[in-house]
Amino acid sequence: MDVKQNVSLKTYNTFGIDVQAAFMTCFSSVEEISEILNNPSFNKMPKLVLGGGSNILFTKDFEGLVLKNDIPGIVVTEERDDNVLVTAGAGVKWHSLVTWCIEKGLGGIENLSLIPGNTGAAPIQNIGAYGVELKDSFFSLDAIELETGKTIRYTHDQCEFGYRDSIFKRHLKGKLIITSVTLALSKHPVLQLSYGAIEQELKVMGVEKPDVKAVSDAVCAIRRSKLPDPLVIGNAGSFFKNPEISNAAMELLKKQFPGIVSYPLPGGNVKLAAGWLIEQCGWKGKVFGNTGSHKNQALVLVNYGNANGNEIWELALKIQASVHDKFGVLIEPEVNIM
Repeated sequence: MDVKQNVSLKTYNTFGIDVQAAFMTCFSSVEEISEILNNPSFNKMPKLVLGGGSNILFTKDFEGLVLKNDIPGIVVTEERDDNVLVTAGAGVKWHSLVTWCIEKGLGGIENLSLIPGNTGAAPIQNIGAYGVELKDSFFSLDAIELETGKTIRYTHDQCEFGYRDSIFKRHLKGKLIITSVTLALSKHPVLQLSYGAIEQELKVMGVEKPDVKAVSDAVCAIRRSKLPDPLVIGNAGSFFKNPEISNAAMELLKKQFPGIVSYPLPGGNVKLAAGWLIEQCGWKGKVFGNTGSHKNQALVLVNYGNANGNEIWELALKIQASVHDKFGVLIEPEVNIM
């Protein structure tokens, strides 16, 4: 296995932050992972598993071994009466998996089109968009324990999914390498059209009887109109989670801010639109040196070319504080801060 020293991670994270890894290697199979984990030169060293680098903000060099997950492959592992189990290697680009499933008429993840990053990161974050979350289609995943090298399968319930959250972001953080993800996708999908502007976009497209491909096309069009391309402007998509508050707290906020944007949740809580909160605090489109809040979506913090991670993080903290001062609501980062 080829292990390089003092590697710039600039091209391995979508923010384009130029930090260094003391060591770095790429792997494309379970056997290659085992080889590196059994290597006495590296088995005690701090390790960071990196996929598409689309949900991470580096604020300093990484003094350890970066493991770049490039495990490929998408296969049907089981066909049932109503659904199909599809297993993808953790290194497969998430949108490539979405388009593969759509081409086969399989539904469940079309609303998650064009989300950046790799498949292995999807369950960690429980990615979600337009009323759908990964957990809605998730079946299981396989992972290797960094400490023991043992392969473990995690079922849906074992993952403890929450809003942009899972067991892998909590007490299993940094302890596993996800190698594959299996989804249960529907042969007869029930389309989710009510969230956001999907129905409106379908009308613009002239689609009267949408299918999974039409929904995916609509989602892609909406995302491209709002979100900057990381290949053009460094960013990690939505920087903050949409905060959840109680109905009672929502009623109080409504009296002060009648136009506040919110979505009801099961169980009586309410989800607020973090982008709206940030915009009301005056951050949208503002530029501060090499960073800022994007002109089309206040929720997206960007690197205009030469920002370092600390500049972006300092901006995030100021935005967080201003939202709390104005609304009494804490918005938490969705992005992993390293």
